[in-house]
Amino acid sequence: MAAKKKKKKKKKEQRSIFLQCLLILLLLLLHCSHSNGAPSLSSDLAALLTFKSLSDSSNHLLTWNSSSPFPCSSWIGISCSQSRITGLVLESLALSGAAIAPLSNLTELRVLNLKSNHLSGPIPDLSSLSALKLLFLSNNSLSGLIPSSLSSLSRLYRLDLSFNLLSGQIPLSLNHLPHLLTLHLNSNNLSGPIPVLSLPNLQDLNLSSNSLTGPIPPSLSSFPPASFAGNPTGSPTTTTTTVSSSPGSKPDQGIHHSGMSHAALIAIIAGDLAALLIAFTILFLYFWRKIGSKPPSHHLHEGEKIVFSSSPYAGIERGHMVFFDETPARFELEDLLRASAEMLGKGGYGTAYKAVLQDKNIVAVKRLRETGSGLGKREFEQRMEILGRIQHPNLVSLKAYYYAPDEKLLVYEFMPGGSVFALIHGNRGPGRTPVGWEVRLRVALAAARALAHIHTASRSPRLAHGNVKTTNILLDKAGTARLSDFGLSTLGPSSTARCCGYRAPEAPSAERPWASQRADVYAFGVVLLELLTGRAASEMVDLPRWVQSVVREEWTAEVFDLELLRCKGIEEQMVAMLQLALGCTAIVPDQRPKIRHVVRMIEDISSGGIGDASVSPSLDSFDSVSDSPSVSEESGRARDVTLSSC
Repeated sequence: MAAKKKKKKKKKEQRSIFLQCLLILLLLLLHCSHSNGAPSLSSDLAALLTFKSLSDSSNHLLTWNSSSPFPCSSWIGISCSQSRITGLVLESLALSGAAIAPLSNLTELRVLNLKSNHLSGPIPDLSSLSALKLLFLSNNSLSGLIPSSLSSLSRLYRLDLSFNLLSGQIPLSLNHLPHLLTLHLNSNNLSGPIPVLSLPNLQDLNLSSNSLTGPIPPSLSSFPPASFAGNPTGSPTTTTTTVSSSPGSKPDQGIHHSGMSHAALIAIIAGDLAALLIAFTILFLYFWRKIGSKPPSHHLHEGEKIVFSSSPYAGIERGHMVFFDETPARFELEDLLRASAEMLGKGGYGTAYKAVLQDKNIVAVKRLRETGSGLGKREFEQRMEILGRIQHPNLVSLKAYYYAPDEKLLVYEFMPGGSVFALIHGNRGPGRTPVGWEVRLRVALAAARALAHIHTASRSPRLAHGNVKTTNILLDKAGTARLSDFGLSTLGPSSTARCCGYRAPEAPSAERPWASQRADVYAFGVVLLELLTGRAASEMVDLPRWVQSVVREEWTAEVFDLELLRCKGIEEQMVAMLQLALGCTAIVPDQRPKIRHVVRMIEDISSGGIGDASVSPSLDSFDSVSDSPSVSEESGRARDVTLSSC
């Protein structure tokens, strides 16, 4: 009996040991499954907490704690998609130490921005971040070599490692980044030759302020000198020889070794001087006769530049300037002929000049060429009367005009702030002042209001601008955006109007006058895309289709201008504006919103209301020289506007 009980007890112990072993085995399997399985949000958060423990000695990442129930909405600087961390933006938070390595576990990360901190140590292996598209590590204290592992980030669009302590050579493996648009490696300790980089999509390169040597490779020769400034770089040197001015002499090998006597040398120089003096005298007498043959009434004062025809009324009836306001005419055509003038640009409708009159008043004058040549005087005057009546605070006013069969001049207000094209696209190299979101919003709203005024100024005939583009949006001395060149498309065809990326798909060729309000909305949508992306519209790049192709990848952040990424809290406004721009550039004209709805949308976006999405589809459906008469040749940006404000 005792033996039976003992045997039963032993079996019970064995069963208990077996169950314990089975439980331990199950726990081990669960642990392995969790450790070796697919990464999850919890593993992403664990990596971020490790990064925080290594870098955040100042406790700026206070919201990062494991007890937070909704980390994707409460943790500062992170963004999520499908329960994974996809964006990490931690600028200027005094983060320090060699702390970047844990972030390599964020395998779905698409944006990594750690600019303007105090992070140190080498750049770790980030090859596991295969989805990364934007990498900004500038203005830190990172050292060591540029890791070749960066070449595995094949989807990368922007790479900024500037203002660090990186050394060694620039790796040729960067050529394995076919989509790269921006490469900033400036202000480091990089050395060696400038590499032969063949990056077909590269638009923004900065290798300045390093210790790079040797010539600039042909593949990088299209970038401005500022991209390589501050390096002991140069192009291959060439040997030059000085040739004596005597026709029969050989290349000079040095005066002291040529055997030439001083007397012979003096004779040669004296002969050359005599020949030059004779040639100068002949040219002077020839041009003096030409000038003296002109009628005295057309002589110009010394220092003045001839920019209009020297005799616009030779053989035709003499006309007068026609002013639209009720004040007395302040000048006549002869005053313009005497004015000190400078050419601002040439466009499809004519040439634009800045004219400084003798009373120091400044006007902008557009001299029409073929435009309007098929119109009689009365028809031309009627169209000018229509345009002259259109007045709005955001339009460049047409002040006066002059008509003759072979000479037509339009006089506008002069805009000293330059064009929005120059503001957004000018000087994209080092030293550029960033253009903030608020400035771009004000430009968009002002241009939209001006266009809406044109569209509603007359019911019969219905008016359209016909040439909306960033070179025709100008800035006055207060920095207010003003739309110019409206209505010129009705005067005649233009070789460049409705082109260069702004031409609506339904527009005919530029061989005949044509404009429509729907086409104006399309062109305005392209202007909005320029303000959002920082990319210039051109015939080579269909900007609306490019944006749509990027949006289809379900990642809209990379379409936005890098200058806007530093601005915080504007993401919803930018996405709403992007939706509006894509609605304006719809292929089918009837699907585009009316401009008055566009104005309302931009007003809602500016006020933080974001607007009514019903006027635009969802994101899922989707000549650098101005030809405007009022463009300034000066800085090209508003003087009294804080451009860099967000």
